[in-house]
This record gives sequence, C-alpha cells and structure tokens, in this order.
Amino acid sequence: MNAGNVLSDQFVEQGAEKTRPDDSVADLPAIPGMVGADGSRIRTRIESDSLGSMEIPADAYWGIHTARALENFPITRRPISVYRDLIGALARVKQAAARANKELGVLDSDKADLIDRVCEEIVGGALHEEFAVGVIQGGAGTSTNMNTNEVIANRGLEILGYEFGDYSHFHPIDDVNRSQSTNDVYPTAIKLAMVFGVKRLLEEHRLLGQAFARKGVEFAGVLKVGRTQMQDAVPMTLGQEFTGFAHTLAEDYDRLGETIPWLMEINMGATAIGTGITADPRYAEAVCRHLVQVTGIPMETAADLIEATSDAGIFMTLSGTLKRAAVKLSKICNDLRLLSSGPQAGFGEINLPPRQAGSSIMPGKVNPVIPEVVNQVAFSVIGADATVTAAAEGGQLQLNAFEPVIAHSILQSLAWMTNACYTLRVNCVDGISANISRLAAQVESSVGVVTALTPYIGYSASASLAHTALTTNASIAELVVSAGLMSAEQVAHVLSPGRLSGLVPLTGVITVIPVPETDTE
Repeated sequence: MNAGNVLSDQFVEQGAEKTRPDDSVADLPAIPGMVGADGSRIRTRIESDSLGSMEIPADAYWGIHTARALENFPITRRPISVYRDLIGALARVKQAAARANKELGVLDSDKADLIDRVCEEIVGGALHEEFAVGVIQGGAGTSTNMNTNEVIANRGLEILGYEFGDYSHFHPIDDVNRSQSTNDVYPTAIKLAMVFGVKRLLEEHRLLGQAFARKGVEFAGVLKVGRTQMQDAVPMTLGQEFTGFAHTLAEDYDRLGETIPWLMEINMGATAIGTGITADPRYAEAVCRHLVQVTGIPMETAADLIEATSDAGIFMTLSGTLKRAAVKLSKICNDLRLLSSGPQAGFGEINLPPRQAGSSIMPGKVNPVIPEVVNQVAFSVIGADATVTAAAEGGQLQLNAFEPVIAHSILQSLAWMTNACYTLRVNCVDGISANISRLAAQVESSVGVVTALTPYIGYSASASLAHTALTTNASIAELVVSAGLMSAEQVAHVLSPGRLSGLVPLTGVITVIPVPETDTE
C-alpha cells in the first residue's frame, strides 16, 4: 500500500468523495502530514514494519508505528500530549528501564545513558508535541508505548548525528523497549501519571477547603434560617453553613489521599502477561528501585505479576472516589446557587462575585457561572466513572485491553477537578459576601425560631404562636411577650444568636414556663 497521504488525509469514504470524520471538533490537533501549508510536498523518509512500508515526515520524531495509529484511530482528535503527566510518566518508566538494563548488563551503557538523557529532556517539557497518537486507541496502549519508543529513539539518533529512522544505530524496540512490554509499561505509566494528578488535585482541594473555612470564620456571627426539604427550619449561622462545606471537602481530601498507596503497586517486569518473558529475573526489582529513585514516589512491585497485569481494581477505586468528591462538590455549588438566587426574588442570602454579564437580552442580569461550570465538571466525572467501570469489567483473561479509555477518563477527571477547584476558589468563594440585612430580617420573621422556645412554653403554645405569626407576619418574639408567656429579657436571652445556632451550650435544667389557661367559652 502506498501510504504517502495517509497521515495528512485521515479520511473516510463517503460515496465518491472523501470527507473528514469530524472537522467540527475545536481541539483538533495538527497532525503532521505529507503536504505543507503552501500545498507543496514535504520531505519524507521510509520506515518499514511487519505490515509493509510507509512514508513518514522526515523531521518527525515518531515513526511507522505512530503513523499507523494516526491512520487507525482518528477518533478523539486529542493526542496523548494533552496529558502532560502521562508523557512525563512514560519518560520516567523508560528512564528507569534503561538504568535497570544498564545495571544488569543487558543494554550497552552508552545506549542506556542516551535513553536516560532523552527522557530527562522529555520530563523537562521537550518533544511533547511529538506524542501524537490519540488518547483512545485499540491495542491496550501499544500505540502509546511505540510512540514513546520512537520519539526517544529518533531524538537519540539526532544527538548521535544520524538521520531519523536510521534504527540500525539506535532502535526503538531493541534498545528503548528492552526488557519491556506495553503490558507493563503502559499500566505503570498511567498509575504514575495518576499519582501526579491526584497530588495536584489534593493541593487545590486543600486550598478550596481553606477558603470555605475562612468564610466560616468571617460569617460566624451572621444568623440565618436553616432549611430542610426546602422549607424553613431552625436558625443557624452562615458561618456554620460554610464551615460545613469546609468539613465535607476535608473528608474527600482524606479519601482521595488514601488511593495513592494503591496506585503505587506496579507490574514492571511482568512483560507480556506477568511471566517476565524476555526480561532478566533480577529486572523487576531493579526497574522498580530505579523508578523510585527518578520519581521520588515509593512504587512497589506487585506480589503477583500475572494478577497485577490483568487487574483494573485500583482504577475503579480511584474513579469512584473522584466521583464521590465531584458529587459532593457539585452539591455545594447547588447550595451556593440557591443561596445567591435572586437577587430580589430569590434567597438573596449571599452575594457571589459578578464574573460576567449574564444575558444577551436581560440587562443587568448576572449568573452564577462559576458554580455552574463546576457542576458540569461533576457531571462529566460521574459519566467518566461509568466508563471506567464498564472498561474494567470488559477485561478478558490476562490483559485488560481497555486501559486507554480508563486512563483518558481518569486523567481528564483529575485535570478538570483540579481546575474546577481552582476557579471555584479564586473566582467565587474568596469573593463571597453575606447579605446581612436580608438574613436578619428573615430570622426575625421566621417561625423557625419558635422551636427554641418549646422547652420553655411547650409545644402546643409554640404551635399556636407559629400559626399566628404566619397569618399576621408578626414577630415571634413580640407575640411571646404580648401573650405574657415570657419577659422580653427572657426571650432575648433564649433567642440570642449563640443559643439559636447551638454555639452556646445549654447548661442546667430548663424550666418550662407555665402556660396561662385560656377561656374556651
């Protein structure tokens, strides 16, 4: 097959014409091809594999295996380079493998050092654009592994002064992939990338929780009406509400952190299915030790490499934990939208920072756009968890072929959640203010405060007063005093902000004030 235009066309047949499958995708990456921007044919090289030969752009660091993946998987139009943690993790795995192979004497020292050097360059940010295969691919990650091998090999050839593709001097499989298989490289790399991602999310999650905690302190003395089932309940402080948000975030911080040790169990040395074929018996221990050294992450070799090569349990655990955190964060955002609703006809209890004009037709309208975008991130994470669950279940026998979609789903969720926590903190929570006058008026007129009086005047009298207050819009405090049930001083004491919110504990015996008999005739 003459594949001269394979990379540039990426076409599907539709009758007599060729059209791109999805040109509407906004994040369509630039796929290097055979035709330049001016229409002229660019310089190419020929590479071969077991299926035949293909033309490759002469200056591309990737080779024929990547080219076939670009032809086969024009699906997402998102290259793996969008996940920088993954590219860095792949480089660290290859670096550790090279050091282990050098230590064991199974790879020439100069070649091992060359791999080491190139991997350091990649970790530093070089050549990321050359990681061009799509995030969703068949082959259990083989295309990603081969893309990595080819980039390292061709950069090595460049350093040595040879032409790209001259693999007789430095080979992507025989040298860069020595003692390895996609089936141990890929799951190890995605686990390492997830560790990086979880740690980054934890930092933003912690900062967001601290932002809510600061607001809890700021609003500590601001009384408001609590609500259950969207109906007025007993009073509380706005500070208690925001402190509750901080505490729920802290719980999820702990749960997310608990997933990291499980991600540190790797199957390097397993090679194809866990038997370690083609690898030195000492390799598994050596490569893990070197991986710990180059990453600072205390990775451990799995006790059963066959089981570890086929198992996707930790991915379900991490994904489920991410979903939990996303759902709870979304609930907080729901509350923020409700509390800020109005500003005139809604709750109007808090004011969110105005971030953009909210309507193309209604002047002056400002929408809660930051909580809304966080809600949408949560919806995506929920859907991603369903994908991970299905993919984990879909594995067969000694390998799960669907780890690419697992990796994409989780790495995207980690990145989006991290960014969502950041924008919620910086663009919303830090700037929230309380509508103190409105909150005070709501508490004063709320029948919920009567609950605090029931130990003193009894349930029946309290219910009667609540009914009167609802029908007359009268203040509960005024009704209690006018009925002679309690003095103004007593009412003020019981209905103080500290007691209404539960911040001041009640001590001693509560004396029920006798209710005067009423004439029923």
